[in-house]
Amino acid sequence: MTAAQATADFPATDDDSFLGHPKGLAYLAFTEAWERFSYYGMSALVVLYMVNQLLLPGHVEHVAGFATFRGIIEGTFGSLSTQALASQIFGLYSGFVYFTPVIGGWLGDRIGQRSAVVIGGLSMAGGHLSMAFDQSFLLALLLLIIGSGLLKGNISAQVGGLYPTEDEERRSRGFAIFSTAINFGAVVGPLLCGFLGERYGWHIGFGAAALFMLAGVATYLTGYRYLPARIERKTRAAVAMTSDDRKVIAALLGVMAITILPHIAYYQLSNVLPVWIEGHADMNAGGFQVPVPWFQSIDPLFSILCVPLLFRLWQWQGRGSGEPSEIRKIGAGALICGGANLILVAAILLSPGRVLWIWPFLFCAVQGVGFMYFWPPFLALVSRTAPPKINATMMGGAFLVLFVANNLIGWIGTFYEQLGPLAFWFLHAAIGGAGGILAFFYSRTAGRILEPQPNAGA
Repeated sequence: MTAAQATADFPATDDDSFLGHPKGLAYLAFTEAWERFSYYGMSALVVLYMVNQLLLPGHVEHVAGFATFRGIIEGTFGSLSTQALASQIFGLYSGFVYFTPVIGGWLGDRIGQRSAVVIGGLSMAGGHLSMAFDQSFLLALLLLIIGSGLLKGNISAQVGGLYPTEDEERRSRGFAIFSTAINFGAVVGPLLCGFLGERYGWHIGFGAAALFMLAGVATYLTGYRYLPARIERKTRAAVAMTSDDRKVIAALLGVMAITILPHIAYYQLSNVLPVWIEGHADMNAGGFQVPVPWFQSIDPLFSILCVPLLFRLWQWQGRGSGEPSEIRKIGAGALICGGANLILVAAILLSPGRVLWIWPFLFCAVQGVGFMYFWPPFLALVSRTAPPKINATMMGGAFLVLFVANNLIGWIGTFYEQLGPLAFWFLHAAIGGAGGILAFFYSRTAGRILEPQPNAGA
């Protein structure tokens, strides 16, 4: 690499001036906070928007290309009610949001991660703005899917690129700070966009999300010179694959398959839960009518609050019988997410009429704890064990778990009206429980390939 290339591809300064981390981490974290603010703010509204307005007569006819789009979906899945169609659309949208980062990462390696993030951010802002009009709904979803694909994988890669290869400890802490920014945006976005959408109209909420995404792009451009433009892969690509590497890849694919189950038990809180709350929950809290989208803020809030407690728990376990492996943490998270669905089952059984708002609040809170139990350990496992030659590819592949899970969530959500709330939430409790059992069984069998070896210092 020439001196000019080095200047172009790496940050302008290595100064540790943000909580003991490179300055670029601050810009990446705040950019992601704005992006998640807009994304989760929009996601908190979109299912309710479809069910209560967009897909109803008088509106759906105005959506450009929707007749053809609906024909394709119903030709595949059969005739769908308004709620079922909204669920299927949400599943496809949220699934492809996590498929395109694989393509976005490939493009980022060729045009540079900084350029990819800026283009992705502008595409997402255009998507949110297009969501503010019925006619451009499908265009909005397309722009959001493309933009998220360009932004998500590349901005995460830049976090890792801020640190020397050997600095694993600071890199892990840097990702923890970055994840906190994600959760902060996920908490605040639904609160503000949800309030605006319910009180002043859906399109006002979507328009606010567009402004927040533009703020994210502005934040990123402000710190542009502190960020790596291209993450080098040459050293890793030169390493030959071994038979042990192939065994590790096969074992990781098994973990990925299992991790789909807790995601299904968890992510219905963004799809069917708002519909269920609107139809079956009493939102009156001391005279204040709680906006339904606000419930999308609860699980990320509890994800933030539980982190220090989980760290202490795992440290305490480490001093005793040993801190649980990543696979066992995934299993525990699956059981927690499955158990959260039993809260709604209990609420339905114990409430003769509408259930009190505290029940879905508890559901979302427990889901937030379960998510932190299974998702960060899953990413850590893939990052730690994936062979160097394809480590970046496997990290991108980890998001394919979300692609598969969200598409299944949308499909399963189409059966909500047929099953009824009691059976629907019990089904998701069973799915989470199955994931937990499989993970614990897997950790004692094929998953042992992924455990740290005694001489690895783990």
